[in-house]
Amino acid sequence: MTEAVPSKTAPLSPAPPSPLVTIVGGGLAGSEAAWQVACRDIPVRLYEMRPHTSTPAHTGSDLAELVCSNSLGSDLADRAPGLLKAELRRLGSLLIAVADAQRVPAGSALAVDREGFAAEVTRRITAHPRITLIREEVTALPEGLAIIASGPLTADRLAEAIREHTGSAALAFYDAIAPIVEVDSINFDIAFRASRYGRGEADDGAEEGDYINCPMNEEEYNRFVAALLGADRIPLRDFELVDPHFFEACLPVEVLAARGPQALAFGPLRPIGLRDPRTGQRPYAVVQLRQDNAAGTLYNLVGFQTNLKYGEQERVLRLIPGLENARFVRYGSMHRNTYLNAPALLALTLQMRARPDLFFAGQIAGLEGYAGNIAGGWLAGVNAARLTRGLPLLTPPPETMIGALMHYITRADPTTFQPMKANFGLMPPLDTRTRGKRARGAAYAKRALTSLERWSAEHAPL
Repeated sequence: MTEAVPSKTAPLSPAPPSPLVTIVGGGLAGSEAAWQVACRDIPVRLYEMRPHTSTPAHTGSDLAELVCSNSLGSDLADRAPGLLKAELRRLGSLLIAVADAQRVPAGSALAVDREGFAAEVTRRITAHPRITLIREEVTALPEGLAIIASGPLTADRLAEAIREHTGSAALAFYDAIAPIVEVDSINFDIAFRASRYGRGEADDGAEEGDYINCPMNEEEYNRFVAALLGADRIPLRDFELVDPHFFEACLPVEVLAARGPQALAFGPLRPIGLRDPRTGQRPYAVVQLRQDNAAGTLYNLVGFQTNLKYGEQERVLRLIPGLENARFVRYGSMHRNTYLNAPALLALTLQMRARPDLFFAGQIAGLEGYAGNIAGGWLAGVNAARLTRGLPLLTPPPETMIGALMHYITRADPTTFQPMKANFGLMPPLDTRTRGKRARGAAYAKRALTSLERWSAEHAPL
């Protein structure tokens, strides 16, 4: 495999004779798509603009960098995110396999060593003989068969090219990143390790859970909320002030706090399932931190995406009991994300209806969540490879989580469309009644995996 590294201003390289698939964007969706195409013996040109052109959220040059959280969500098959990952494992996803290998403790969630995950994806992609990685910014839609997986931080010139081609303005929402602290700066005279209801405890039966918890009493909670609401935020730029709305799944903590005095206590600071070992009682509120790297030296504040100024973050977050001397290795930030009005533009195969040789995948296609982005990359990659062979394109059944997601983003109401993550509400209703949330999830999972096995057998090889 060769990695071409042209200059920052180099034009899009001319495409060699087909069959060839051009993929724009080396994030989760683009990396998965490249792997799926290449493993079907189709040459791939994968374009990634970093490190020559960076983004407000990325910090390195590796492919598949995780910028918001290091967790891919629940890994339990009776939960929607866990079911999606179970399906992707059965479909041969590269990125889920790498995530499994780079797992760090996080209870029932699949969290990864952030740097190790990106480094291993980069190694696997660059080692594949049919993938050529080109470090170059793409400023126009490629000719020929292509997949656009440029992500939520699509560069301005490519975004403008997409808008011109679609004749429809791309939609935008605002996403926020949580701070990360060094674990040895946490005060464990106050903070304690535990998972909710004791889940994720050590194999030897010790009482240590996978999360670090900073408990608050009512006075400490009220003081923290008041400081949070009074803190200075990073000003939005002019174009952001026109429509400063936020995506509900990743609200900045200060925006959530402004919704009411108890919004945080019933949201990311909810104390249910936890007891402070010092008192034996459930705290009034709890800030949880989750391991961010394999060495266990870094922890991120769960649900604490923020747009506060950096100095304000230190001042306010150090009001959290146990974090009074915290050392921050990354501050929170907020950035603009761009996505297509997918129901108006994309077919269920993730092709542009007006240009069938052009696919969109990942967050720019309206898929939310890491596993959702990987799923979009898988489907776009498989279908692009099949298109070069003249084979029928695939549409996973709606009884599967991957199929339900694709059905939603391509068939939702285009006038109210927002990005969507995996959830059981997208799936067709069950034929039988179930009692309880866990039983309902288990029934959905059983039906989905049975449907996936049948569908895979019918279309083998995928």
